[in-house]
Amino acid sequence: MAGSRDASSPASSSPSLHVVVFPWLAFGHMIPFLELSKRLARRGHAVTFVSTPRNTARLSAVPPELSARVRVATLELPAVEGLPAGAESTADVPPEKVGLLKAAFDGLAAPFASLVAAGRRGGAGEAADGFERKPDWIILDFAQSWVFPIAEEHKIACAMFLILPAALLAYLGTKQANEACPRRTTEDYMAPPPWVPFPSTLTYRRHEAEAIAAGFRPNASGVSDMDRLWQLHRPSCRLVIHRSSPEAEPRLFPLLTDLFAKPVVPAGLLLPGDAAPPGGGGGHHQPLEAVARWLDEQPRRSVVYVALGSEAPVTAGDIRELAAGLELSGARFLWALCAPGGEPAAALLPGGFERRVAGRGVVAAGWVPQVRVLAHAAVGAFLTHCGWGSTVESLFGFGHPLVMLPFVADQGLIARAMAARGVGVEVPRDDDGSFRRDDVAAAVRRVVAGEEGEEMARRARELREVVGDRVRQERYVDELLELLHRYK
Repeated sequence: MAGSRDASSPASSSPSLHVVVFPWLAFGHMIPFLELSKRLARRGHAVTFVSTPRNTARLSAVPPELSARVRVATLELPAVEGLPAGAESTADVPPEKVGLLKAAFDGLAAPFASLVAAGRRGGAGEAADGFERKPDWIILDFAQSWVFPIAEEHKIACAMFLILPAALLAYLGTKQANEACPRRTTEDYMAPPPWVPFPSTLTYRRHEAEAIAAGFRPNASGVSDMDRLWQLHRPSCRLVIHRSSPEAEPRLFPLLTDLFAKPVVPAGLLLPGDAAPPGGGGGHHQPLEAVARWLDEQPRRSVVYVALGSEAPVTAGDIRELAAGLELSGARFLWALCAPGGEPAAALLPGGFERRVAGRGVVAAGWVPQVRVLAHAAVGAFLTHCGWGSTVESLFGFGHPLVMLPFVADQGLIARAMAARGVGVEVPRDDDGSFRRDDVAAAVRRVVAGEEGEEMARRARELREVVGDRVRQERYVDELLELLHRYK
């Protein structure tokens, strides 16, 4: 294992690299890619961060001390019939339009090729800032399989950076493993994969399995998500990188390295500072002073923070049932409510809800500074959709036990893994994915009250001490850089 050095120091015995970083058009992807970019830049490397104009305007600004090493390059997203005007991220479209966003994303192949070709104008080392020379690496997301031919033409190494947990890649497996053991029925997708040789929590509920199966079929872009992901089998993809660590996901990195026959390595958790809201915090966001004052008045570790992310497919019925469950639980809560379809949040809540929970419950519509809320002394638990970013921030960052209400993709796998580690309780669901208010209330009570709740809180704090160790997490970035030098 490599020794750690000061993450803020650019000093290194190895020459600096020029790395092109190119995430998929979702803020849950762009933010970790930007966090990785900052860490590479702090270690003295030049980073070209690529996205579209509206997305780069909505992301947090690059810190001034890194502005000389992080260059932001924008590519205009082409229009696609059926895609709303101005839509440049998954936050701008309903779930059924994401396939069209991928079709538009595929239209960036030619401008991205031009961007890469422009980087060949200078020879290696000709420019002091590193940007005028050929890139040493392209770090890309799962979605842009068309990057690999471009990289191969210019003889540039690629690494696929997956912001999802290693558990999902282990569940999905290689193309060859899926061909050898095809999954044809919903029940097949509910079972642990046969290529995982040890007992695991890699299972899906029926409604989750049906959604996962859809990822193996072509969407509106004409390409399936799995066919995009499986491009990592190409020789030009020399590394697969996860926003994770062996402490967070034991046993999976050696398994994946053997399964995919190339290094599958952690970048660490890339724990962020407090992110700015999309759009830079303009006046359309609810003032948060009242929320902060309310939290200040609550007893230590007494509040359940409730947030289901901005992109989970939450229905109006889900919101009503969740509200009723929070009311029945009797717990103190702060709910960051993102209403589906841009509807007013108050219109979706049961009649008189806010009046009945006044004093012990607050509903904040719109953006809430999640990291800042999770850090508040009054917060003691998190009711979450189990997105990996939210799990990293809440459990590994602050040691909060979880009330888990997963919806799609990796979220069910994360919920099962965290339940097995005794740091959370999953809300039961029916086969169709529906859930009941009584089950929400019972799960909340189990996490926040009594000896069971105290034990979960203790385990969560212990897990945070191990997984969230900042020095160890930065060491993973150092080790990743050693691999980038070795494999370029």
